Amino acid sequence: MRSFFTNAWRRSLLLVLPLAMAGAVRADEVTDWHEHMLVALGTAGVSPLVSSRDAALVSAAVFDSVNGIERRFEPIHVPAAAPRGASKRAAAVQAAYAILLAMFPAQAVDLNAKRVASLAAIEDGQSEQRGVEWGQTVANAILAWRSTDGFTPPPPPFLGGNAPGQWRPTPPAFLPGAGPQFATMTPWGIQATNQFRPSGPPALDSAKYLLELSEVWLMGSATSVLRTADETDACLFWNSGSATYLWNHVAIDLGAAQGTDLSENAHLLATLNLAVADALIACWDAKYTYVFWRPVTAIQLVDPDWTPLFATPNHPEYTSGHSSASSAAATVLADYFGDNTPFMVQSPAAPGWVRFFPSFSSAVDEVTDARVFAGIHFRAACEDGAILGSEVAAYILENSMSRIHGEGD
Repeated sequence: MRSFFTNAWRRSLLLVLPLAMAGAVRADEVTDWHEHMLVALGTAGVSPLVSSRDAALVSAAVFDSVNGIERRFEPIHVPAAAPRGASKRAAAVQAAYAILLAMFPAQAVDLNAKRVASLAAIEDGQSEQRGVEWGQTVANAILAWRSTDGFTPPPPPFLGGNAPGQWRPTPPAFLPGAGPQFATMTPWGIQATNQFRPSGPPALDSAKYLLELSEVWLMGSATSVLRTADETDACLFWNSGSATYLWNHVAIDLGAAQGTDLSENAHLLATLNLAVADALIACWDAKYTYVFWRPVTAIQLVDPDWTPLFATPNHPEYTSGHSSASSAAATVLADYFGDNTPFMVQSPAAPGWVRFFPSFSSAVDEVTDARVFAGIHFRAACEDGAILGSEVAAYILENSMSRIHGEGD
């Protein structure tokens, strides 16, 4: 599906933007520190894959610190044991700060200044101090928990193989496969990395594979005359930032437009980031199970001069990481706000570079097209990745951070 909208549609969606801008004035410590997290990830140049783990660390610590005071939901990891009277605002600040400082010590000066500014806006006294101490306790527990999740140490370089259909390093850099440890890393909320493993890519001798190969060959070439300007813009847009960056901003903007409070934001962003993190773990399980080759490898065997719109990411093709993560995020947001909520996505690459959508499902459809039309994925990898992401998110929504029995809406 193409994300092409009439001027009337764009004008109608722009009517909601003042609400989002007005909501930004009501930003709280949870949304502030998720914004700080996104800046820190960008400053450090963290990869999209690793960004998902880092964001889940921050969101889990923030949620458990706030929930440990309110005791409204089942915790992600840390039992609710905050001291009486602790400030949830201070706890959220300290939890996020402590996680980010542990991950990015080189950014200590900036993070310290942001912490001072945040705490200065909170009431002084014993409540704030208790909140800070509790937030630190939660952050320490989250860091200790995930220190044994399999993220480190990294495994030996993965080089695939040369059999037909088998992934191998791709041009121009010919790098080893990225993040093979994510295929076996401990999930955040799902039961196992292979819980939602799809059935695999089409057989090389199937009509489906040949059709998909022809599509990416024609549409995904750097010089394709069939790809429209809007489709090219979509390809470049969805490659301009990580799913973590793009979808956290959507969640924050929509929450601001609807006036969500600190506690609601903590729950929303934790659900979003745990779903994205687990969707990518499940996606990587599929990637390193099937080890399927990229279009550039298959096509250049026949057409050595063919190149994709932009460089192919250095990991196996099936399933699509962006489709998996975006579908997980969209599923969470559709559950919170309704699928037919109009919204925009903002690129971190350039001010004012945005895409507009009438629904979350339409955005996921565009991600599918964008990865195929960029020449880096076959369609099955994107469609199956979107299903995988949706299934993971649905499981997280049903089984994680559940409301404690008897608590009203």
